[in-house]
Amino acid sequence: MSQQHYHWQPIVPSQFASIRAGETRIGEAITTLADLNASAAPLGRFAILGVPESIGPRANLGQGGAELGFQAFLQQFLNMQDSQVLPVHEVVLAGQVDCQDLNDEATTLDASDANDLQRLRQLCEQLDQRVAEVTQCLFKQGYEVILIGGGHNNALPLLQSLSHVHNTAVGAVNLDPHADFRPLEGRHSGNGFSYAYKQGYLKHYHVMALHPAKNSAATLQQLQDAGATYSGVHDMLGSSFAQHLQPLQQRVASWQCPMGIELDVDAIQHAPASALNYTGVALSDALLFVQELAKAPQCCYLHLAEAAPACHPLGVQAGMKAAGQILSELVFTYIVSRVKHNAR
Repeated sequence: MSQQHYHWQPIVPSQFASIRAGETRIGEAITTLADLNASAAPLGRFAILGVPESIGPRANLGQGGAELGFQAFLQQFLNMQDSQVLPVHEVVLAGQVDCQDLNDEATTLDASDANDLQRLRQLCEQLDQRVAEVTQCLFKQGYEVILIGGGHNNALPLLQSLSHVHNTAVGAVNLDPHADFRPLEGRHSGNGFSYAYKQGYLKHYHVMALHPAKNSAATLQQLQDAGATYSGVHDMLGSSFAQHLQPLQQRVASWQCPMGIELDVDAIQHAPASALNYTGVALSDALLFVQELAKAPQCCYLHLAEAAPACHPLGVQAGMKAAGQILSELVFTYIVSRVKHNAR
């Protein structure tokens, strides 16, 4: 099956990488996916896929801007040096989900209007289908997926495709002040995990650094009813972030099922995100979270959601640089940790 059967587009690294004599950038060395073929052999171990959209956040009565997250990542990551620390030969730039038409329509809609809000949530459902088609193809080929950009709504199609490929319910650990376990009121960025649980894809779920005042009572009750758990941000005061990771790793090991690492960029203090957070965790703690959870043998993906360069207080240009650096460091950390602790 060729790429025209999917809502998918390849990426050309040369559009982003700056060439300098005597140096090799990741963008010059990385393998690219030219054709999304479900029956093809994998070209590496890790497939980096973008979703340039802000439909989910808008449908959750939030801001746009997340459509630029993947572009910000590409501009930074592809210009990092290929210094042999990152196994670039194991990394495939797998393109992006084609959702420009959906995103363009979403920008014309006003979420404060009931009819427009309903349409936004319908667009989010259509996006779910497109993301699931592409990620299922990548999982089926044997890739570990690194999904970047867009809202946290994309957790649902990720979990759905992982569950379908492994024919079992799966797990997820989410670094996020929000549980994203809102009521099933139509699809948006705030209920990806509650929909995944309801539809039978998600069996085990833990939220790290959750802020109880940023979640409704109904959300927390649904979380409890689903048997999900969380580490509250206030319960972590007075102790190091690292102290909470060892018991979490043990919990994840007990699940004995495929799982993914979820990270909402708005968990990171001062990071440009759909919901800018001045009281979040340090970037160093977010990197440690990814590094330690990536040691789990059954880990199948990394999802970096909600980076929104347009939401930076100093403007889009500053936001592109900040988001790009943050996303690149998280991806770099994930890949190095996976290779070091989980040899194929």
